[in-house]
Amino acid sequence: MNDEWLVIGLAAILGAIVGSFLNVCIVRLPANQSVVRPRSRCPRCERPIAWYDNIPIVSWLILRGRCRHCAEPISILYPAVELLTALVWAGMAWRHPWELEALRGAMFFTLLLGIALTDAREYIIPDEFTWGGLVIGILLSLPGGVGIGPVQALIGAAVGFGLLWLVGFIGTLALKEEAMGGGDIKMMAMVGAFVGWQGVLLTIFLGALLGTMIFLPLTLLGRKKLVPFGVFLSVGAAAAWLVGPAIIAWYRHYLGF
Repeated sequence: MNDEWLVIGLAAILGAIVGSFLNVCIVRLPANQSVVRPRSRCPRCERPIAWYDNIPIVSWLILRGRCRHCAEPISILYPAVELLTALVWAGMAWRHPWELEALRGAMFFTLLLGIALTDAREYIIPDEFTWGGLVIGILLSLPGGVGIGPVQALIGAAVGFGLLWLVGFIGTLALKEEAMGGGDIKMMAMVGAFVGWQGVLLTIFLGALLGTMIFLPLTLLGRKKLVPFGVFLSVGAAAAWLVGPAIIAWYRHYLGF
């Protein structure tokens, strides 16, 4: 077997394991529960899940999506998160073989997935994803290389935090109500540590554009509801990572810079 494909396969397995832990974080962090204890258990009968029933993706398929003890359905969200995380880690290993950038990308997209799902489910972005992700982003920037260096990461974090805080402050003054959640502001600090200040600007632009495209029709149809902005920022940040440099280069060329 080609060594590159072996690494991709191992990355996929590691990603599935990370995805399994991410499921725990998505459920427990918004409820201020420990992600270590108690061990994984069925959400219906609360019986502990044995290790052989907790193998990412595989166990859910073998058990046909049901608890071994009470036979109640287990949400497909669990294997879906594990599979998506496995694909993310495998994709990064394929895109950046034998490079630290693969780990940076895998960690970044894992954090974005966790943020998007918790914000969509609970309208909250846990500090463990934002402040914890900020630390991870800065640490992974220290070696430099293909990705951004520590100075760029720190500037990006400062711009991400400061810019969204300013938008929220102005919006609050204009609307006379809170216009930006603290989780979104802290999230952009984390994003800046991974994509730099230019990536921050692109993330906010794309997130706002996507949010407007979804929120405006709902408003016109009289179905106005609270919009989890972190979901749109996560999509914008993912796009900024994948195609941001190309978009920025095109825009600078368009302006003649």
